[in-house]
Amino acid sequence: MDLAPADTRANAFGRLGSQPIMLTAATVVILIGSITSMAIWRTVTGAAPEPDRMVTSRQLQARTAQFSEQLTEKTKGLEATQQESIDQLQLVQDQLQTVRRLLAAQQADTRRLSEQVANLTEAVDGLRQSHASTQATESETPSVTRHGPVRHRFHASRRGRSRS
Repeated sequence: MDLAPADTRANAFGRLGSQPIMLTAATVVILIGSITSMAIWRTVTGAAPEPDRMVTSRQLQARTAQFSEQLTEKTKGLEATQQESIDQLQLVQDQLQTVRRLLAAQQADTRRLSEQVANLTEAVDGLRQSHASTQATESETPSVTRHGPVRHRFHASRRGRSRS
């Protein structure tokens, strides 16, 4: 019986598949070898990722804490600035109310003074009309004024001088 080489290979894989203990043992040996080689490599090179990760995480925590403190300080600064702005706004509003009250008082004084000026204007107009009516009644009645004879005398005296 001659067996062909292809049959031998198929038969070998078939035997491995039929014996799971052998396959499991080979897998365990490979795993133990790889773990051992990683441990040897770490001890030789001194590179252990766990301490590096711990250092990195501590640095990240420190940075996070520092950022948080900075954020807190900036927030407090913004709150202070906002409070100052609110105080200034309140002061401006108070000043605006004061200006409005003063303006209203000034407008009331202006109205009162305008009314007084109007009353005085009416009184002056009344006096002018009264004076004009008294002058009109005086001019209608013939009366000798003081200046009439003086003018006449002045003209007469001038004529007399020029003749002489």
